[in-house]
Amino acid sequence: MTVRRRFRPGSPAGHRHRPWPLCRHCCGLALDLGSARTRAWIAGRGMVLDVPTITFPGAGAVYPVQRGAIVDVPGTARMLDRLLSHRLPRLTRPLVVVTAPVLDGPAYRERARAAVEVLRPRAVLTVPTARAIALAAGADLSLPLLVVDIGAHLTEVVLLVDGLVHDARRTALGTTDLAGATGLADVTDLADADATAEISEAISTMISSMLRQDRTSLTAEALSRGALLAGGGALRPDLTHRLVGGTHAPPLRAVPTPHTAAIRGAAKMLRAVHAHPSARGTCPPGPGPLSR
Repeated sequence: MTVRRRFRPGSPAGHRHRPWPLCRHCCGLALDLGSARTRAWIAGRGMVLDVPTITFPGAGAVYPVQRGAIVDVPGTARMLDRLLSHRLPRLTRPLVVVTAPVLDGPAYRERARAAVEVLRPRAVLTVPTARAIALAAGADLSLPLLVVDIGAHLTEVVLLVDGLVHDARRTALGTTDLAGATGLADVTDLADADATAEISEAISTMISSMLRQDRTSLTAEALSRGALLAGGGALRPDLTHRLVGGTHAPPLRAVPTPHTAAIRGAAKMLRAVHAHPSARGTCPPGPGPLSR
């Protein structure tokens, strides 16, 4: 099933987040909660986590994030507590930047913030995954940009204009739906040709729909420069070759190490926030000085 949404300038997805009360010495955490993998980046330490998104409430294993949605908030909180609490500096309240699928909107953001509360954050900032990918790629956000994110359980096609979400489509298909996949988003084993064609056709259909319904030339302008490709699917040459032929576009521009682009973009945003002039000064009252 393909879901689509067009965003107007006044929509929540089109708003920039308000500034947070920060200081340069606050601990920072970037977090990418994927359906298959959870990745984390800590300021001053870099990537500290790249593990399966899984928790163990009892005898069996539970997957708290499915098809891009947090379906088990307490389970996600337990997982974050187990994986990250001991990695953060003691007596700190981190600023947390969390990537979020574009079309899950407020529901995902609310559930993500609830799960992250286990880490006692000073503030939680969410960033659309497509924007994080663009930041990781160093893309020129002053120009229309088309981002294709092929994850483990979900694929999104997003049009960014001035860095904000202008239009988006998604389908509940990902690399784990390909024959020969083993459940990891970054698997590069050869898949069955029919399954590969299903995903590439879904992406081509979403892009074609955006072109048809766009009353401006923004989508066509973005597509003329080639779509920015990320996610585990960008590691599959069979899939990328089909996409080029299906959309009649110039070669797709895959982000370097595309399966980690979202977390690297979130980390880049976190660094930018800490470097902002509003971050100068002393920390607000809290349990001792905060460390980077």
